[in-house]
Amino acid sequence: VQLVESGGGLVQVGGSLRLSCAASRSTFRINTMGWYRQAPGKQRELVATISSGDGTTNYADSVKGRFTISRDNAVNTIYLQMNSLKPEDTAVYYCRRWGVVPGTGAPYDYWGQGTQVTVSS
Repeated sequence: VQLVESGGGLVQVGGSLRLSCAASRSTFRINTMGWYRQAPGKQRELVATISSGDGTTNYADSVKGRFTISRDNAVNTIYLQMNSLKPEDTAVYYCRRWGVVPGTGAPYDYWGQGTQVTVSS
């Protein structure tokens, strides 16, 4: 399974961007997908996650109220709508998909290659 991110770019403070992450094929029906980011010199951090079942979402405190994660299971894609962007949102954003294989319990964990988001002041 490949995860391909798109939608990154350069935007001014207060602007918006929408990231997309498309999976090359469906994996298992029950999974979680999410967005992480890594700024230069910092550890990778969770931004937002969404479950495949009931669509439960989870956000980092730093993005609550500004970012919205959503998913379209029919096309194996998740999105991250980012509004009111700040310079501290500048980072490489990574998509992740993980879960457990039904029946065997074996874990799986896929990452995308990342897309750069730069917010200029």
